[in-house]
Amino acid sequence: MITAFAVSACGQFTDTSGGGGGSSTFPSRNLEIMAPAAAGGGWDLTARSMQSALKDEKIVDKSIEVSNVVGAGGATGLAQLLSKGQGDPHQWMVTGLVMIGAAERAKNNTDLTKTTPIATLTAEAEAIVVRADSKYQNIKQLVDDFKANPAAIKWGGGSAGGSDHLVVAVLAKAAGADVKKIQYVGYSGGGEAKAGILSGDVTAGVSGVSEFKANIQAGQMRLLAVTSPAGKEGAPSLKESGYDAELMNWRCVVAGPGLSEADRTAVVNTVDKMHNSAKWKEALAKQGWEDFYKKDSEAKDFIAAETKRIKDLVKELGLS
Repeated sequence: MITAFAVSACGQFTDTSGGGGGSSTFPSRNLEIMAPAAAGGGWDLTARSMQSALKDEKIVDKSIEVSNVVGAGGATGLAQLLSKGQGDPHQWMVTGLVMIGAAERAKNNTDLTKTTPIATLTAEAEAIVVRADSKYQNIKQLVDDFKANPAAIKWGGGSAGGSDHLVVAVLAKAAGADVKKIQYVGYSGGGEAKAGILSGDVTAGVSGVSEFKANIQAGQMRLLAVTSPAGKEGAPSLKESGYDAELMNWRCVVAGPGLSEADRTAVVNTVDKMHNSAKWKEALAKQGWEDFYKKDSEAKDFIAAETKRIKDLVKELGLS
């Protein structure tokens, strides 16, 4: 699925290498932003918000295309970028934490450290909830029962190995519980996960804070804790609750491997202008995304550290 928009010129960055198109300016041809998942999800919304900001703020002078590549939790899109995006600064991909676990499970010898990291963009806290009539009034009660009898607590959220599952893993580790004894039900979508929580099929649910907001406000669910450094939405963070655990569902933009220094700088500068634009700030507010901006070498170091951390967790869960 590809959508294209023409964008007026407002400024260009010098690219003396002529990479990816042989032009002395960047971009020298259309920009391609891949969302390695179906339309409508977080990566897709991020890619299209980038497209809109770059277009409306007149940051580039070429058209911008967004394409969706579905498969293997994003691992299919990653493999495509690595094979077809070599040395090309015009091919970008929106990705994030979820892809690390997906790539590890795919066992195809690829991960985000093999791309050219451009910038981290957004982050969202995860929420741990129970049904409103649950006996659990706080996260400590739930974790204490889990430690005493892991089989008695059934957790629910997105697909196995995804960010929701990883939240349970980091909490279990921080609490001194056995990660391998986690009873986790992975649902194919947010609607199914919420239905599982409300029906009592699972004891506790995990997802992005925004996913559960309406149910919490309607009095259907109780928010026990969030995974951000500090509490929000009236609930404490895991750290504030005594557990040294933190996990934000972050998203980033990367390019293919092998970019020249000049090309990488041009792409970073373009994304930097987008991040500072009013249109991007409007998208953050509209979607409820937390600004989580790290660029170039800082983004590279962060992604490398997260890749190691998440790969280790996936292995501990027995999912690799």
